[in-house]
Formats: sequence, structure tokens, C-alpha cells
Amino acid sequence: MRYFIVICILSLLHHPTFAQNGKALYMTYCAQCHGPDLRGGNAPSMVDGIWKYGDGRGYRIRNIKNGLTDLGMPGYDKQLTNRQIAMIVDFIEQQEKEVGQPKPPPPDFVQTLDYDINVDIWVQDLKIPWGIDFIDPQTALITERPGTLRMVKNGQLLDPVAGTPQVVHEGQGGLMDVAIDPNYAENGWIYLAYSHELARIAGQRRSPAMTRLVRGHIRNNTYVNQQVIYEAPHETYSTTRHHYGTRIVFDADGYLYFAVGDRGAQNQAQDLTRPNGKVHRIHTDGRIPTDNPFAETEGALKTIYSYGHRNPQGMAVNPVTGKIWDGEHGPMGGDELNVVARGKNYGWPEITYGLNYNGTIVSDLVSQPGMEQPTLYWRPSIAICGINFYQGNMFPKWQNKLLVASLKYEDVRVLSVNGDRVIHEEVILKNAGRVREAISGPDGAVYVVLNQPDMILRLTLNEER
Repeated sequence: MRYFIVICILSLLHHPTFAQNGKALYMTYCAQCHGPDLRGGNAPSMVDGIWKYGDGRGYRIRNIKNGLTDLGMPGYDKQLTNRQIAMIVDFIEQQEKEVGQPKPPPPDFVQTLDYDINVDIWVQDLKIPWGIDFIDPQTALITERPGTLRMVKNGQLLDPVAGTPQVVHEGQGGLMDVAIDPNYAENGWIYLAYSHELARIAGQRRSPAMTRLVRGHIRNNTYVNQQVIYEAPHETYSTTRHHYGTRIVFDADGYLYFAVGDRGAQNQAQDLTRPNGKVHRIHTDGRIPTDNPFAETEGALKTIYSYGHRNPQGMAVNPVTGKIWDGEHGPMGGDELNVVARGKNYGWPEITYGLNYNGTIVSDLVSQPGMEQPTLYWRPSIAICGINFYQGNMFPKWQNKLLVASLKYEDVRVLSVNGDRVIHEEVILKNAGRVREAISGPDGAVYVVLNQPDMILRLTLNEER
């Protein structure tokens, strides 16, 4: 099937009409990351943002031709002619004029199979919100990727929390997840995951960075008593600025799990001496469990719980089975949902259902002995982000179903789960913005974290049905 797709694409490229159509070229090579409407997906918007890597036609042609490899963008000089690249730039410049307008407001009402739902703007005036968690029914914390932590109290957005760690906000990096300790009432710990930067080494264009975790308390709207609970060996840091992964969850035994993406070095996802491309398990104070699967493996990092992951930006604990689930970005196609088990290899990049972004083949294999199959995969990719099992009383028919956020298709999906299998999928909200995460709050409402526009929506039951 994969070869059939590649052959079809190559055939289209040689079709005279296709070759003259910049829009078709854009949809084939660029829309996967930058979105079909140019407003962004895994990569930035092209119509309502700032061109960070050179504005103007010459820069755009250069970037498409040569790529920005540190940020995960491949070069297309071998897939596209100079004329085809110029046609893509023509299309982008045309779209800047035609669609570079603010998105319309989200709908105030949607219908689903089971419920009529009111959609309200809960919090706005945010800057790239990424993660959300509730301290109590009246208080939530929201991370903004540029590096700020915001508290919402009784529906009011407060000033940024002072004292949070410095982040490297470039590419996909920044302040990412926030998680409240399961025993917060007793210990008050609040966990943060972010891209941590080392000093730049002489001769390097960028400073090395890697995903790092800390915990601390909030006193008088200030993050205090900060403790580093996970920091990778500095020699494993990377100068790339993408695939940091992350998300923080706790299992019933109190272990803390988090993910680190492959950082763009895909083969290192198979290397147990490297932290990237892995799900890790630690105690909440940073100690390494003695029964971790590679605790006795010579040379392996002792925090590793599973490996062969590409870029998990979603993680959740199934409330029925207690198992860890992750949602991870594939390349062009092949986004995955996985049930994460100790010591297992999830195959990236040895097996995959996706292609490289420039259309070349990552691997000829979709399965291999000793490597796990995904519970579900999407082809084309939906740019999966946060995943969370619904737990609440407002929507009882959704109890224990999985809320899935899609950046590319700008939707929230509800997946019915039976054991380790997905048996049904429904889109419940669409085109409100790029969905970073959807969670159930203490009140049973569903809170939806959006980028472009940067806001949080609150979905509640319309009882008139």
C-alpha cells in the first residue's frame, strides 16, 4: 500500500496540470505540518505569524529548498524543481493576502451523538497555552509555551506566576506540561516539564537543550522550593529544537511517567543509552525505581520504561485497567495511540505507518518481531496532541472514554475503549482552533486548550435536549 501511495504521488508530480498547480504542491508537501489553510499544525502558521527564519521570497525559497533541519523541516531540493518551489511560494504569498485574517469565534453550541453541548470561552488572552491541570474545583494552572505559568481562580486569569524556570522557547520548545501531585492536599507539589538549555559550546550554532522536569510549590503567586527531579546527562542534550515530547502522569502506585521525543535523531529512539524517544518512570522526588525494566542493563539509562517512540505529546492512565496510554506524532501519516508496557519497544523508526515529510520512505516495514503494534494509528496524521480519559458526572455516557486533541484537523475526538482496543471514534468539536489538549475538569465539564486562537473553551451539557 505504501509503495502504491508513493507511485501515485510521483505520477501526479509528472502530470502537467499538477506541475502547474502551486496549491496542489503545497497540499502534498507542506500542509501536513503547516496546515491545509496555512494556519499551522506541527509547524507555525504562514499567514498570521512572524517569519522567524527570513521574510521575503528569497528566504522562503531557500528554506523550502534547503530545509531547517534543527527544527525538523527537511529540504525538498531532491523532490521539487526550482520552478515547483517557486510555485509553492507564489501560492503562500497569495494566501497571505486572501486568508491572513483572524479566525471566526468558536461556535457556542454543538451536537454530538449523545449530547447537546454549550461551548463557552472560559479563559482568553493567553500566549500559546500548552498544558492544564486543576488544583481544586476553583483553581487551575495553565502553561504558556513562551515560559509563563498562569493561575485561573474562580474563572479569572491571574498575573503570571513568578519564579518559574527559564525555558528555551524556540521551535517546539518552551514550557510544556503542568501536573498536580496526586497527594497535593498533603504535600503541595506542582510539576513542570520544559525545554532546558545548557550554555552554548564554542563552535555550535545553538546551545544544547533537552526535556527537564522540576517540582515546586506556589506561595503568593510565586513558584518556590524548586527541585530538579529529572535532568538527562548533559552529553545527551541536542541542538535541535523539536520533538521534546513530554506530558506527566501518575499511576495508582504513585510512579511518575513522562515522555521525551526523539529530538529529531530518530535512530536514537532505539538506543537505551539515550533519553530521547523514550517513556521514563521515576518516583515523584526523582529517585529511580529499582524495578525499572533496564535498571540492571549495562549502559542503559535507568529511568527508561519503554522505547522506540517518536514524539509523544499525549499521555494518560486508563482508569479501568490502570495502564499507561500515549499519543504520539508520526511523520507524514502514522500518528499512533499506544498502550505503554514496561520494557517494550514501539518500533520507531524501524517500523512505521508513515513516510518522511518530503515523501521518502522511513522504513519498508510496518511490523517486526519484538516490536509493538499501535492500538490505533491515523493515516493521514491528525497531529495528535493531548489525550485524557474522561472522568466526570456531567457526561456519564463518556465515562472512561478517551478525549483526543488534534492540532491538524482542529478537533476534539471521543474514543470508546474496550480494554486495550479502540472500538469507536467521534468528533465532538471542530474548527475552533488547533486543539492542544482536552481534559475533564473537577466539575465534569470538558476544558479545551486551543492555539490560534489562544484560549480555553469550556464544554457543558445543554439540558434542553
